[in-house]
Amino acid sequence: MSDTVFQAAALILPLIFAIVFHEVAHGWVARALGDPTAHEMKRLSLNPLRHVDPMGTIILPGFLALVKGPVIGWAKPVPVNKYRLRNPRFGMMAVAIAGPTTNFIMAAIGAVLLGLILANHGGVPHDKDLAGFLTTALIYFLQVNVFLALFNLLPIPPFDGSHVVEGLLPRAAAKSYARLRPYGLGLMIALLIVLPWALPGLSIVQRFVLPPVEWMVDHYFALAEAVARAV
Repeated sequence: MSDTVFQAAALILPLIFAIVFHEVAHGWVARALGDPTAHEMKRLSLNPLRHVDPMGTIILPGFLALVKGPVIGWAKPVPVNKYRLRNPRFGMMAVAIAGPTTNFIMAAIGAVLLGLILANHGGVPHDKDLAGFLTTALIYFLQVNVFLALFNLLPIPPFDGSHVVEGLLPRAAAKSYARLRPYGLGLMIALLIVLPWALPGLSIVQRFVLPPVEWMVDHYFALAEAVARAV
């Protein structure tokens, strides 16, 4: 297996799992809180094809990769009707938090599995066999899940963090903040793509997302090492 294919396979599979479970978690929590919209539209599925957004999952990330820009993208959002939630204000916050929380849990599971592999092989396997592939995939799995969780907590519509902010604001301020939602896509592109391109020192991802990502990933790796020592 060539290095490129090995690395691509080890990255793509964790990325798919992280995105799909993130999106389905929104629908599961919405259903538990009274809104069955995602279930009715058959979006509570772990089939990745049901969550592909042509623009956000394929076209935009591919274009950004080609021009060597910051690669961002999104899956097709799981439909949530806040007016069907028993408590719309609290419900939307809970639904939003469900995605990142699921990613953090999955990262913890990945750390435990990584620790078991390290214990079984007496360290990090470097060969391109099954153990080496699983080790590389689990390392990516940790990084992708943590990044996806923290990236989605940015308070920019339509990210999950914007729903949390809207729920925490006083009602009058929340209504004003919600008016930004129709412009979310343009705002996201302006802040996360155009601004870093025009002023590289003002990259939101570099300054506000990557530092906590690196801090959390280090702690997940520490968990993996603790599991390896304990086994």
